[in-house]
Amino acid sequence: MLAMLSTRPLVRRCAGASVLALALLGAGLPAAAADRPQPDLTRFYQQRPAWAGCPGPDMPKDLECAKVTVPLDYARPDAGTLDLALARYRATGPSHGSVVLNFGGPGGAGIPELAAEGRQFMDLTDGYDVVAFDPRGVGRSSPVSCGEGGVAVPAVPRQDPAPGQPQALLRQLRQVAEECARNSGPVLPHIGTVNASRDLDVIRQALGDKKLNYLGFSYGSRLGAVYAAQFPDQVGRLALDGVDTLTESPAEQGLAGAEGQQQALDDFLDWCTTDVGCPFGQDRRRAGDEVLRLVRSLDRDPVPTDFGASFTGQDLVGALAQGLYSKRTWPPLERALASLVEDGDTRRLLGFATGGIGLPPARYGTDRTGPSHDRDRTGASAAHHREDGGLVDAADVPADNLPAALLAINCADDPDRPDAARLTEEMRTLRAAYDHASPVFGRYRLTQLLLCYGRPKGTDFIRERVKDVHTAKMLLVGTRGDPATPYRWTVETARRLGPSAVVLDNKGEGHTGYSSSMCVHHTVNDFLLYGTLPPGGGSCPANAPAADGPEDAG
Repeated sequence: MLAMLSTRPLVRRCAGASVLALALLGAGLPAAAADRPQPDLTRFYQQRPAWAGCPGPDMPKDLECAKVTVPLDYARPDAGTLDLALARYRATGPSHGSVVLNFGGPGGAGIPELAAEGRQFMDLTDGYDVVAFDPRGVGRSSPVSCGEGGVAVPAVPRQDPAPGQPQALLRQLRQVAEECARNSGPVLPHIGTVNASRDLDVIRQALGDKKLNYLGFSYGSRLGAVYAAQFPDQVGRLALDGVDTLTESPAEQGLAGAEGQQQALDDFLDWCTTDVGCPFGQDRRRAGDEVLRLVRSLDRDPVPTDFGASFTGQDLVGALAQGLYSKRTWPPLERALASLVEDGDTRRLLGFATGGIGLPPARYGTDRTGPSHDRDRTGASAAHHREDGGLVDAADVPADNLPAALLAINCADDPDRPDAARLTEEMRTLRAAYDHASPVFGRYRLTQLLLCYGRPKGTDFIRERVKDVHTAKMLLVGTRGDPATPYRWTVETARRLGPSAVVLDNKGEGHTGYSSSMCVHHTVNDFLLYGTLPPGGGSCPANAPAADGPEDAG
């Protein structure tokens, strides 16, 4: 969701083993590169993970951990390596191999998510080992960071200091890019979905699977689609839930996100104002004004937090963005907002994840003020790099890794880089478009859009090459009321991928459907376990029972 401008572009948007390895790499390279002699990746495709109990007091006893080594640079595999952290629950029934999960983000670490919410996927252990991993640059796998200040850039001002000349903002954006580069180590130039997909194929082979069986949520759908384009012959059963766009520019994505989040906020306020405990009162029209007033007040006068940092209006918007992903998080979000409004207490709102777009926070709990969040939010550990590319201890993952990785991956996936003159010329138009999309979320999403400024141009592989794939059937789940990945993206991506892609129409609400709809849950599981699909993909009703119990998960 980061950086594409101009009027229409702005708002449009052994020997045998060696042969195998070379063929697999060639499938994932642009045509010109594939014609050149390819580096030998044999040693990476001959690994077998050494599984053992996962370290850490909060890790389930039946969860196993391991690592897989991949090249830092696939074009120069002798120039360095890094280790990727893996975790799995063993199959309880006759095993057909593994199913690999990605929970979204980008920048979301897979291992803590699987450890916290593995019960969501226990049905899949009837036929598979259920595997998650921390992608390169994320979690324990060479995590990127932007330093002690985190991804700290001031929000886009509502008015230019000098009309048409936001030079101060551009200098700050470049400083952010330089700080992130200094603190992220050698993985940063090699981060992104194209390389993560190549890593995924090394993981597939290390798990002993001839084909990749995969369940990807939100951003995880982008990773799955890129894999299908790079390695079509290795595609087994791929299910993608909350489907990302492959074609829209980052500016278009940001506008769609702002519109979806504004609608989700409106729905939340419709619900909240029927409750006497709503911190914005019972007058629905006034409640919307009160939210905007609170955001602007905090932007002018931030309040201190227990972590030594300040809580701004844009921090509030980030918390709202996460808390609105699902109706399941509305009750705890209401309580968190009441704590802020009535007592100036930010702790509950800080409990909502910020920065990434993945599964709803209810999947792993809404009270995140426990031990892992007790350290200074700005205190990224100096020990988050290992010179040998080995796994980082969980306690040493930088506090800002999620937003830093989200930014790095989105920028690496984005080929558009407007220069300072173009940004200056179009800033006013940008601001107007985003404010129109959402008076609450527009400024926040516009800041995200601009954060690729000062970074190297990303790949055009996703826009140019991820289409017309010839694979086994893939199941794409689109939710009609999804505030983060609009249903139309599912339809457009399915059309772009070709006849292999089948759409399940989930008529419910919330971001992704697997945990919010029993119908979606069973349909996805039946596809992954048995290969069965409803005619034409099928549909699930709006009022389908939740797959994870009652709505109030708080």
